[in-house]
Amino acid sequence: MSGFESLQGNKPVGTEKWYWQVFFFSLSFNIKLPVMKKLFFLALVFIGRIGFSQNCGDYYYFQNNKTIGISIANKKGKETGKLVYTISDVSKKGSATVSTIHSEMFDKNGKSTTKATNNLQCDNGIVMMDMKMFIPSAQAEQMGEMSATGSTNYLEYPSAMKEGDALKDASFSMDFKSTTGINSHISIDMTNRNVVGKETVTTPAGTWDCFKITYHSKMIFKMGIGIPMNFDVTEWFSPGFGTVKTESNSGTTEITSIK
Repeated sequence: MSGFESLQGNKPVGTEKWYWQVFFFSLSFNIKLPVMKKLFFLALVFIGRIGFSQNCGDYYYFQNNKTIGISIANKKGKETGKLVYTISDVSKKGSATVSTIHSEMFDKNGKSTTKATNNLQCDNGIVMMDMKMFIPSAQAEQMGEMSATGSTNYLEYPSAMKEGDALKDASFSMDFKSTTGINSHISIDMTNRNVVGKETVTTPAGTWDCFKITYHSKMIFKMGIGIPMNFDVTEWFSPGFGTVKTESNSGTTEITSIK
């Protein structure tokens, strides 16, 4: 059993596989072998497509008109803001499922500070998150409404991950100009990503079975002089949902509401 089959939040898994095994076993008593082989092959293709659709469509981030609220706290545990994601425009693009994520950042007083639009992809069960979503809240607030240039880079989460896996590193860089006219640059490198265990995580929004992932993040934010900032990050990722909680030497985030 893969890690994805054994961890799907609070959903029972494995029942679909049992049903189809019984179905094909019963057919073998009533259909001649050549016909059975043909039907079996066609059914496998059909089921494979259903499985792919479920792997992507079951993720909350690939369901239209869903809203996710995330609290942001400093290393002392004091809430410093909130991030709200709204999902829209879920569609197929070739073999991939894609969605648009509208994000809005609020400060500790509930005032909206920044808005952004990013995208997610899911292809063959691999979720790919636009790395602009990982720009820390303090830097995003400084950037404000902006025009930006740079390639889109993704952080990958394979559905078949399991404890002990080493996940792909990822990097991202972008030049931007804020509304004040200042030219700036940001780069992020996420390295040494490892699945170190499985844990059950409870937040104000619910309880999830998660993979515990650790990695190192290095960010350089240049508005004049660039100073590297290094973070050792732990995140809890729930297959079928996404990242539920993060902890680093700068603070924490966690899902507080889902609608």
